[in-house]
Amino acid sequence: MLAWNIAVVLWGALVRVTGSGAGCGNHWPDCNGGFAPNATTATLIEYTHRAMTGLDTVLVLALLAWAFRAFPRRHPVRLGAALAGIFLVTEALIGAALVKLEHVARNASTARGYSLSTHLVNTLTLLACLALTAWWGMGKPAVRVRGKAGAMAAISLAVVMLLGVSGAIAALGDTLFPAHSLSAGLAQDFDPAASIFVRLRLLHPVIAVCAAAWLLFYAVASARRRRDVRRSAWTMLGFLVAQILAGAANLLLLAPGWIQMLHLLLADLLWISLVLLGARTLQLSAHAADQIAG
Repeated sequence: MLAWNIAVVLWGALVRVTGSGAGCGNHWPDCNGGFAPNATTATLIEYTHRAMTGLDTVLVLALLAWAFRAFPRRHPVRLGAALAGIFLVTEALIGAALVKLEHVARNASTARGYSLSTHLVNTLTLLACLALTAWWGMGKPAVRVRGKAGAMAAISLAVVMLLGVSGAIAALGDTLFPAHSLSAGLAQDFDPAASIFVRLRLLHPVIAVCAAAWLLFYAVASARRRRDVRRSAWTMLGFLVAQILAGAANLLLLAPGWIQMLHLLLADLLWISLVLLGARTLQLSAHAADQIAG
């Protein structure tokens, strides 16, 4: 389920990279006034994304049914599955709004930046719900957000979410206003007449450096506090290093589509590993607190 949703996210990136967001016109849920798309490449790419989302809906409904059938009342799996269902609905509605408002293809309006950011935040939340549902389904206890551990986990998630939003805006700028050389790209970034999406590209590397420093601190602090989370911390740091390398390659190679998609894949894996690290840290903290109280 989680892997399928990552695939849906990556195909959505392919829609953006290839400029296929208007492949079905501004029609939704139908495509160009019908449900049998024509054979243009843009339409097939966009229609495939919609079909994948449709199958995703069926899978999440099956997950929800399984959660309520296999687990008792108040079990966290039920909560995770229910939240996944809610955020899948909002994901579809946001996607429909992007199409109806024509915030796709070559649209470079500021409003598209807001809708894109909203879409990304919802996507990350959906992935987090699915990851936690799977984690709880393996018998892990519920998470309690409290104390210093809870604050650090919340800050870490907020930092990576901000990093993701800045990356999405930078990727949109790369797609709409591609540079032919690194020097030309830098000239675009400092041009006051350039699009806001181009001028905001400079913020992403700065945010990335700050986020990496914080995540390193968070991983080391978590691992020192409890040995049990060391493997999760190292996994998250591994994805962080891979993400930094992919980001550098994306910059040096002038953001080709395949690098952008690899960068997004690693971003999703980094996010999921961070969610699970936070959950494991909070679960252990809550368990220790219960033992002391007992």
